[in-house]
Amino acid sequence: MFSFIKGFFDCFSGFGLLLKPGVKRYVLIPFVISVGLFSAAIKLLNDQLDTWMEQLLPGWLDWLEWLIYPLFYLVILLAVFYSFTVVANLVSAPFNSLLSARIEAMLTGKKPVDINSDRFMKLMARTLKSEILKILYAIKWFIPLIIITIIPGVNIVAPFLWIVFAAWFFALEYNDYPLANRGQFFDDIKAYNRKNRMRSLGLGSAVFILTSVPILNFFAMPVAVAGATKLITKTDASA
Repeated sequence: MFSFIKGFFDCFSGFGLLLKPGVKRYVLIPFVISVGLFSAAIKLLNDQLDTWMEQLLPGWLDWLEWLIYPLFYLVILLAVFYSFTVVANLVSAPFNSLLSARIEAMLTGKKPVDINSDRFMKLMARTLKSEILKILYAIKWFIPLIIITIIPGVNIVAPFLWIVFAAWFFALEYNDYPLANRGQFFDDIKAYNRKNRMRSLGLGSAVFILTSVPILNFFAMPVAVAGATKLITKTDASA
């Protein structure tokens, strides 16, 4: 439990790290991307939620609307925000890697790696491959979660399972950047998360909260990158 709490607060420490000198310029592009895509997600929810609910909720279950509506609302909310988070990370991933490298250099006192055009193109290719693997990984878990969600009785646990999965995936997503800067790939990141399960879930839970709160969700991406970098750096130092 203590590891979970440490991971949770590692994420929120990202706010302070982003205010350090020399970091802000690495935040601007991911921030603009995050604002644009999350704004689109909010608009989509406002425009489509009632229509989706009418289509998904059979008439004979109207008497259970007080229970089913919040459950469906939570599942749809998670799915939409999760999807847009994946897209935002896909677009801004190379810039997040640069941000992570800068944060790590600041935490360790080491000189940041110089990124030239060739290195940046390689970074983009590696990041694109990693994001595709994450999407495939997510789809693999989406299927059983959706099945659980639509089974009467069993679906009462669906919101909890979606939240746990979202926290786990957010940890995979944001631990990727500092670990990728160390030359590690998706299988290595999954292994790291399994080894540091509770701390990773703490980080992912904090990211989930940030992405779920209006206004704060605009800052979630760079804050999570900074927090995950601190988590990985501290883990390396204590190893």
